[in-house]
Amino acid sequence: MSHNHYYDPEDLKNFGKVTEFEEKMGAKFFEYYSTVFGPGALTAREKSLIALAVAHVVQCPYCIDAYSTDCLEKGADEKQMMEAVHVGVAIRGGASLVHATQMMKHVKKVSM
Repeated sequence: MSHNHYYDPEDLKNFGKVTEFEEKMGAKFFEYYSTVFGPGALTAREKSLIALAVAHVVQCPYCIDAYSTDCLEKGADEKQMMEAVHVGVAIRGGASLVHATQMMKHVKKVSM
């Protein structure tokens, strides 16, 4: 089967099968994952919006698809979803930019 893209959207349906080559660790991951997304201090919708933002920051197309759908199913609207993405982008951008302080300190030291 030929695909026009590197990531096959059908692979997302097989996520549960990643335990095939290492069942014990895979089962532990899914147990943890289930606990993280289970009842807690945050609502299911809030957790889904966080997951959507993180999915964009780590650039996982599978997660973006999954959590875009999940957010809609949990009652989030497009504006909330885009705002969550912008929060993730702002944090990622700031995390990159703050490293400029390291560059600035190094340049000042080398230039002296």
